[in-house]
Amino acid sequence: MTTIETLASVHGRTLLRDIYRELRFERQVSALVTLTTLWRICTTERELIRTTKRDVVVLHPLGIWAGTALWMQEVVNRFFYSAVNAFVYFGASVLLVAVGLNRTRVIDTPAIVVAGVILEALLLLMLFVVMFFTPPEDVEASSSTSPQSGAAEELLRELGEIGRDYAAMAVQLETIAGTLNDLVDRQDTMIVQMRDGVEAAISAVAPNPNLMNAMRATTSSLERFTDSIDTLGERLKAVERQEVERLVRTELERILSRHILDRDERSSSSTQTG
Repeated sequence: MTTIETLASVHGRTLLRDIYRELRFERQVSALVTLTTLWRICTTERELIRTTKRDVVVLHPLGIWAGTALWMQEVVNRFFYSAVNAFVYFGASVLLVAVGLNRTRVIDTPAIVVAGVILEALLLLMLFVVMFFTPPEDVEASSSTSPQSGAAEELLRELGEIGRDYAAMAVQLETIAGTLNDLVDRQDTMIVQMRDGVEAAISAVAPNPNLMNAMRATTSSLERFTDSIDTLGERLKAVERQEVERLVRTELERILSRHILDRDERSSSSTQTG
């Protein structure tokens, strides 16, 4: 809700013009109803939300005389001056027609001329009243410059808001840039760690040349050792065969020597007995 001291101020006069445009062009209210509504607003109305879309409260209504004068200045003179002037020209044309018809004796009735004169006089009086309540020039100048100043203030305020938004955006961009730098550093660290891990895995899976050379040397040594074992086995077999032959020979010699001894003993005993 907005409060205003009086409608006679510059802001109040601007508000009246806005209300007229709202009633006539937005809500399509007739001219007579618009004039009646605006006259009531100018004279006695306090809460404009009752008749318009604007939630404005007038603290000090102007009353009948001052409100009517303001209504004549800001509504009738501004928006209906052309219509009143047109009616004056219409009355003048009617008067000229009546005078011409009376002079040419087409209609020999002086009352028509008198009625035309009265109508034209009333219309001229209406035009005088409307022109008498012409808005002051200082009010028109202030009302014409106030929208410009308001637009300039609005523009400056929007520029300030845009600058503030840009500053906040710059701060956010700096924060995002710092975060991205940290992310890039972490990514580089992770890449180095992954490279080390991959190299370790490759080293674990792929054969090491030194290890392969050592394994080849070991294999050669094992082959030579196997050959030596085979040779030793053959030699042991030969030694074993010679030992067996020696043992057999020794045993045969013992058996033969015993047999010979037994035969000698038998022969000697037979000799002694004979």
